Amino acid sequence: MIHPDTEIQFISDEIGYGVVATKFIPKGTITWVQDELDQIFTQEEVDKMKLLSQQMIDKYTFRNNKGNYVMCWDLSKYVNHSFKSNCLSTAYDFEIAVRDIHPGEELTDDYGYLNVTEAFHAKDEGTARTKVFPDDLLNFHKDWDSKLEEAFENLNSVKQPLKALIPTEIMNKIESVLLGKTPMDSILNLYFSQTTP
Repeated sequence: MIHPDTEIQFISDEIGYGVVATKFIPKGTITWVQDELDQIFTQEEVDKMKLLSQQMIDKYTFRNNKGNYVMCWDLSKYVNHSFKSNCLSTAYDFEIAVRDIHPGEELTDDYGYLNVTEAFHAKDEGTARTKVFPDDLLNFHKDWDSKLEEAFENLNSVKQPLKALIPTEIMNKIESVLLGKTPMDSILNLYFSQTTP
């Protein structure tokens, strides 16, 4: 489920629609949680689908670390890619704002950690990276972990309307991380190797 202070808006002819903040969302806010309404499809299930359905799977899903396709039921599926994303996925089935997001600003993810099936060129944002690769998690997880660790410091000091959707066992892990008892699980845990038998 996406943060409630968002809405879908037309961004541009090149990008299409995206998810935009309707109110200020501070750094450290949980912006999305995978919940029980999201659908999960195995590769075998996708292979049996009609071509049009497979195209929708390719466009609107991400893959988890098991290689399954996750179809978000709400506006979440319209979150666009950015090499300068203001949200990052965590190893705990939720995403977090890694910097303040202002009203009217688009919520973005870096598709490099979503286990894309094929490399693709993305919109030029003046960054060193211009292409998203299936193995980006192997190359950039340390940078992403650093941003996540900073954002985690704010988890308990900002309003968290999606917190109730996070399972108790996950929240216990998060509290242990925030208390300095255990290290934060790396975003690298999200990686799915396509060469895995």
